[in-house]
Amino acid sequence: MTLNIPSVFFISDAAGMEIVPKLLDAGIRGIQLRDKNISRRRLYESALELRELTSRYRAMFIVNDYPDLAVASDADGVHLGQDDLPLHEARKIMAGRIIGISTHSMQQAQDAFRAGADYIGFGPVFTTSTKNAGDPKGTDELQRVAEAVGIPVIAIGGINQDNVDSVAAAGCSSVAVISALMGDSPDIKAARFLSAFNRDK
Repeated sequence: MTLNIPSVFFISDAAGMEIVPKLLDAGIRGIQLRDKNISRRRLYESALELRELTSRYRAMFIVNDYPDLAVASDADGVHLGQDDLPLHEARKIMAGRIIGISTHSMQQAQDAFRAGADYIGFGPVFTTSTKNAGDPKGTDELQRVAEAVGIPVIAIGGINQDNVDSVAAAGCSSVAVISALMGDSPDIKAARFLSAFNRDK
């Protein structure tokens, strides 16, 4: 069964959580928690808060990097990087929950698909200062990856209001963004991203 995932994910750290209620009100239905600069206890407490918030809106909540914290906070799933716990080991912990994998090449995308990932993140599509994940892959490579794997592909990296239409046209299922949804008028920004996919309920 194909996983039905939201078309837009907001990736929040613990410090940026105050914007999450505004984005949920605006229609965003995917929230990820990623923060490697705080204690695991603080991360767990942040995850509990976000789980409570997202549950109210029936939004998907994903914890990055830590399968145990994802389970402990009753998150819908975990998102793992290439250097995190291997997928087959995480599957033992996750007990049927969603597992996504960050990928940065066609080979990594196909490997994650074959290993049983529920979805993959692919990028960076464009230049980004948020995270050092290598050279931009571009929308052509994103499209090739989306066509090559039989699971949802979430595009990430440098995606903004000006280029989200080209990203959606490349055939990915979703986008994951940070700074593009922050600042003033998050409701207007959220509407712009959602309109690029025009399928969230």
